[in-house]
Amino acid sequence: MNTPRSSFSPNLSWPGASVALLAAALLGTGCISAERGGSHGAGTAARAGGIRLSPADANAIGRKIWQNECGGTIEGLTSWNAGEDFASLGIGHFIWYVPGRPGPFEESFPKLIDFMKARQVPGMPTWLINARGCPWPNREAFLAQQGSPQMRELRQFLAATVPVQTDFIVLRLEQALPKMAAITPGPAKDRLRANFYKVAESRQGVYALIDYVNFKGEGIKAEERYQGQGWGLRDVLLEMRDTPGGTASAAEFGEAAKRVLQRRVRNSPPERGESRWLNGWMNRCASYQRGF
Repeated sequence: MNTPRSSFSPNLSWPGASVALLAAALLGTGCISAERGGSHGAGTAARAGGIRLSPADANAIGRKIWQNECGGTIEGLTSWNAGEDFASLGIGHFIWYVPGRPGPFEESFPKLIDFMKARQVPGMPTWLINARGCPWPNREAFLAQQGSPQMRELRQFLAATVPVQTDFIVLRLEQALPKMAAITPGPAKDRLRANFYKVAESRQGVYALIDYVNFKGEGIKAEERYQGQGWGLRDVLLEMRDTPGGTASAAEFGEAAKRVLQRRVRNSPPERGESRWLNGWMNRCASYQRGF
């Protein structure tokens, strides 16, 4: 299943230092592994310094993402969609461009590989370590190689590294928070940050944050509003009622997301007919309230 491109999508542009350098810095200072006293999730902890996932939680969240993006299949880990000029690889369908043919989205697959190198992930194919861009020149060549040893080796490596791919996605999620905070005034900024990390205390909450921001964006763009009211991740976090953290916050995040999207439909231009999407959106938000 292909997720629509959004302002967050793991395939899109992120400002600042490279993911590899940022990851190394965070890991070196212990920020990613920092715990908040009293985690509400099974092996998941969060505080203002970072989100930490246990290997079991990273694997469970990664498999949920894999199911959403790739149908949970090994073959879905290596895709090249019709009408696109790039390969989409891994559980998050990270973009990989052909050398000399960049596109409107920033490449994320090379950054994933840099992140894995910084983590010294074993088993990376030698040809992948040395690659300087997607080795298949077009979709036809890519599809023709689906059964090749190189493609099978790539799929096996991606299937074996679901937790580290999840860590990479979580790191990119955390990079969204300063952008959301930058446009949020006064006390609301503190509430935004507090709710972000409360939701992130459980694995269903981390999944909810990842899925919603990929689904409806960060909420920092003017075009992500109707009648001055937005529907992005920022808007949901600010809509949340007070909760103690953990699974309670994940459940409230789901309810807040429903309220925000219902408001979007009420505010939308009637000619868009957005009410036809509402049931599907409500079902998706309900999934944030269920454990897995």
